[in-house]
Amino acid sequence: MSNGTLYTTVPSVDNSSDGMGNATAGNHSGSDWVPTFIFILKCFATIPIIVSAVLGNLLVIISVFRHHKLRTATNYFIVSLAVADMLVAIFAMTFKASIALNGSWLFNQLTCDFYNACDVLFTTASLCNLGCISIDRYYAIIKPLDYPMKITNKTVSIMLTIVWVSSFFLASVPFVTGIYTTPEHLEYQKTEPDVCILVVNTVYAVISSSVSFWIPGFVMVFTYWKIYQEATKQEKMICKTQMMTQQNNARNSADHSTHITVHAPPHRNSHGDDPESGQSTPTKRCINKMKREHKAAKTLGIIMGAFMICWLPFFVIYMINTFVPIPEIYVDILFWIGYLNSSLNPVLYAYFNRDFREAFKETIQNVFCRCFQSRCLQDRHNNSAIHFNCTYRSTQDIGLVENKYVKD
Repeated sequence: MSNGTLYTTVPSVDNSSDGMGNATAGNHSGSDWVPTFIFILKCFATIPIIVSAVLGNLLVIISVFRHHKLRTATNYFIVSLAVADMLVAIFAMTFKASIALNGSWLFNQLTCDFYNACDVLFTTASLCNLGCISIDRYYAIIKPLDYPMKITNKTVSIMLTIVWVSSFFLASVPFVTGIYTTPEHLEYQKTEPDVCILVVNTVYAVISSSVSFWIPGFVMVFTYWKIYQEATKQEKMICKTQMMTQQNNARNSADHSTHITVHAPPHRNSHGDDPESGQSTPTKRCINKMKREHKAAKTLGIIMGAFMICWLPFFVIYMINTFVPIPEIYVDILFWIGYLNSSLNPVLYAYFNRDFREAFKETIQNVFCRCFQSRCLQDRHNNSAIHFNCTYRSTQDIGLVENKYVKD
């Protein structure tokens, strides 16, 4: 979301013909590397953020739709978040980078309004999606019995519709009607159509920042504080349950050791609940589910925290700049720190979530397979043979293949 900063360039002044031509020319030639160095520095700061945001979030979208395991309610919110972040990179970061690299606005006033509206739209949608994710995790961890009834596909569709429709109206209606700015700025736009400025009035600054950041941010802080309390309680319960299980196993082992009995090898099947056989018991399944929910809450909490750290300084400056002008350099730096968040989320998914990590790896491998098709076909054939052999042995060893000819 942009601020009321004027993007203009100051024309250079040529003092080479003032009687000190040689000295001035020497100083000028000695400082020619400074603009070039600044330009290269800006390229290294902006272009990687844009490219990583587009490719990383595109990878999230493709991975979810290619892997059935990732098609959950939470991940649909994550897909919506990835779409918003990718569109921020395409329709907002690119224009912002052109201003930073060129030093002035290259397009007309209509394009400037389009850029500012897209910036507001997709930034608002991104944070509102994070708010929806926090609500989803709240019901999954705090109220797990109500979760299947509350967070259905219909509920997810309604929530996502509200997010995108409200973001669209917040971005489109004020820019079409002109109610976002002052009458003086509207007159300035008519006289200076080649200058891109976003000047917002106090009312729009308060409303837009509240809808885009402060209200969703409060929802996230509240829900994740509750989730943190519940996750801590569940973690203690997991430890207590595991200790009780270990004590029971130790007690059973001691009881069995007092008897000398010859046992035949146990007949295992896919429905066995013997903990020593490696099969899953209801208690184990409950513990594993709580562990997954706890890890998911931790991962999404880190994602939310990264978003708050990236965008909170900008929105504070955004509000202050409405009343007191802030130097452009500070606003631009905070702006790109906020944009950096759009490229961080895919990295956080891959690092903290095993399912996403495996899906990313498989998707990237498929992309390379299209580039090196013959080699991939050979690797796939070898991997398939190995996978078949391992699967055949493992199913026999753990008793998933039941021998119908063995009689009790």
